[in-house]
Amino acid sequence: MTGGSGVVVLDNGGGLLKAGFGGDMNPTAVVPNCMAKPPGSKKWLVADQLQAQDIDVTGMTLRRPIDRGYLINPEVQREVWERVLRNLLQVDPTNSLLLLVEPQFNPPALQHATDELVFEELGFKSLCVADAPSLVHLYEASRQPSLFRAPCSLVVDCGFSFTHASPVFQNFTLNYAVRRMDLGGKALTNYLKELVSYRSLNVMDETLLIDDAKEKLCFVSLDVPGDLRLARLSSKDNPFRCSYILPDGITYKKGFVKDLDEARRYCSLPANGESVRKDSADSDRSKFEDKKKPELSQNEFVLTNERFLVPEMLFHPMDLGMNQAGLAECIVRAIQACQPYLQPVLFESIILTGGSTLFPRFTERLEKELRPLVPDDYQVKIIAQEDPILGAWRGGSLLAHRPDFESMCITKSEYEEMGSMRCRRRFFH
Repeated sequence: MTGGSGVVVLDNGGGLLKAGFGGDMNPTAVVPNCMAKPPGSKKWLVADQLQAQDIDVTGMTLRRPIDRGYLINPEVQREVWERVLRNLLQVDPTNSLLLLVEPQFNPPALQHATDELVFEELGFKSLCVADAPSLVHLYEASRQPSLFRAPCSLVVDCGFSFTHASPVFQNFTLNYAVRRMDLGGKALTNYLKELVSYRSLNVMDETLLIDDAKEKLCFVSLDVPGDLRLARLSSKDNPFRCSYILPDGITYKKGFVKDLDEARRYCSLPANGESVRKDSADSDRSKFEDKKKPELSQNEFVLTNERFLVPEMLFHPMDLGMNQAGLAECIVRAIQACQPYLQPVLFESIILTGGSTLFPRFTERLEKELRPLVPDDYQVKIIAQEDPILGAWRGGSLLAHRPDFESMCITKSEYEEMGSMRCRRRFFH
């Protein structure tokens, strides 16, 4: 064990699983929380096997244990956990304690299924369950305590399945004030798949490839109307146009961005939204020239305005016909559900976590959207984590390293004697 600790910390996300030992700074393994089968093969690849350089992910059939944030397939989850525990962490669960990061508002039936998996199938010695917002707050408050006026914060978790705005007070999540958006990284990937399939080539079965393209090429726009005008320009003048190369199975087996410098041209645009205006005659001529250009090869596709329209879903889901408030409104509603004396402090300590907050300019756009909704005498301060994917795991690592951690756990003998429901009363979330 790298950390010299008998506590396994497992952040069981819908997209990525983070696993390691209590007391370590970083997890030992960050792997896809799924199984996948290549076309024409009978062998299922599990977790880290999907990250191997010689694996072609084109057209793979995916099986995920978690859907819409909750465990729906314990058999797949057991396969993934056993692969991670025995091959990557190389631990014996019967001699280990487990700290598990569980989804918020997990129904009792799914809690029971999780406990069965932990104690009866894997045989862990003890279990402690925590939720992501309280662990993220714990980590940030210990890392930079000077940023927090009071022992509370608002954790905005843009995860794989959902986006939650969760007030945390003294390391406890205030469940009555949590607000949720039914949008996460999976919905953004699906939307990009639809756009590319409609405009270029059919990629509806290429979830892993489009997920990679989204992470490498998408960004948040600070001026959507202005950027839409720029996106209509010819390829030479269009700062958003870039190509993504699909694997051919022979020369290269992973997708990649054709020209990184071309993909980063948007970074040189003014941040205040002033766009370069072209003469209309030149614009019409460039459009005509574009139409005469030959079609792209079958193993690449071009992205232009899709790069900022996909993350735009988080801020204005109504534009896509979804009857939901945007992220800024979700944050305001969560804070307004708290006691009035907490509200100004929460606006000053908003912590961003989750993979979808990694889009460039995400923090600036959120602050721009929030400011008009917040009273003038309140300050708005947004803290972006250094690695938002690992925030909850690092908080769990800190918690697992505390001397009183074992007293927080339920043991296997307690589970066998009292059952899942009575044991779960120990965890206040």
